[in-house]
Amino acid sequence: MALSVLNNIASIAAQNQLNVTGSGLQKTLFRLSSGSRINSGADDAAGLAIADGLHANITALTQSARNANDGVGKLQVADGALAQVTTLLNRAVTLATEAGSGTVSQAQRTALDSEYTAIKQEIHRIGSNTTYNGTQVFASATGTDANQLVGSQGSLTLTTALTNGATTIFTAGGKTFTFTAGATSTLGDLINAINNPSVNTTGITAYLATSGANSGKLIVTDPGGHADVAFSGTSTETALGNFSNPTATGAASTAIYLSDSTSAGSSSITVSVGALDQNNISYNGNTVDLSGSSLTGTDGTNAQNALTQINQAIQNVAGLRGALGAGINRLQSASNVISNQVQNLTAAEDGIRAADIAQEVANLTKFSILNQTGISALAQANQQQQSVLALLR
Repeated sequence: MALSVLNNIASIAAQNQLNVTGSGLQKTLFRLSSGSRINSGADDAAGLAIADGLHANITALTQSARNANDGVGKLQVADGALAQVTTLLNRAVTLATEAGSGTVSQAQRTALDSEYTAIKQEIHRIGSNTTYNGTQVFASATGTDANQLVGSQGSLTLTTALTNGATTIFTAGGKTFTFTAGATSTLGDLINAINNPSVNTTGITAYLATSGANSGKLIVTDPGGHADVAFSGTSTETALGNFSNPTATGAASTAIYLSDSTSAGSSSITVSVGALDQNNISYNGNTVDLSGSSLTGTDGTNAQNALTQINQAIQNVAGLRGALGAGINRLQSASNVISNQVQNLTAAEDGIRAADIAQEVANLTKFSILNQTGISALAQANQQQQSVLALLR
């Protein structure tokens, strides 16, 4: 090889190799300090895309497991409330059974009914005030429904809307009646039905006033002349009070959203919590309304009828608790499956993203030695060029 002073080829080669060694050393130090094999897209573009996708799956699944556990918590709150309702209903069974006996006086039935009324009110309070994370757990019957009217004197449940001239079936006080709506049409004896549910008579006229002092009120005319202490005066037309349309919201449900951040891996588990208040204890299409039941009366008939309703309410509550238990088990199973997914996806991500520490330590040793030898080689290459000066002496 000819001696030349224009370019120091050996030095250039040593510099290039030293740059390669320095780059490898820097990458190894990055991996050792971060613990990650991929610190930029340049390290492994395809691997980075796969690892980031897996990390998104893991993040969504981790939150989904929390969602499932939160759902279990809400259902357990509902189950605990229903357990107390069952206790109250069992006490109501005792009261109704006692009041249904002919050995109990009317005054004693009134006393028993006072406790029964308190039980119904407590069931209503539990249904209305049981909350989880600031939201009501159970559904109730409040809002807008054209098929039901609720007023100060009681409630009517209509099979069809109250329209002029239409024959409609309604229930009041546990009895079924028919009427034809309109200003002068015939209606079942509504006043007597509300105040004395055991009597099923006909002949009353009812209509919704749209103007005047009674606008918005249900007006009834009682041609039968039944006495009604709840209404003042003797006029054949009596305003029952302001009526509103409540919403029969039906059974409440809790939808728990589970996802791995993809549309294919997303779903919801919906658990019916049920409706609960004294007007609506529902399960599987069976609805019990305890609000109109009573233990009073000259004999035990009302108490015996109430006992039948209370037993159905107990069955409905038991059914609701069974459904809640099934929902809790399902959510716990989903949480277990999700935890297994998180474990395996984390292992897969770790295999792509994590640095092999043993390998990187070996690389550090290699590149450290190469870096030192490269510097020595560069020094020798620069020194060799100086040998040209010997020819000029």
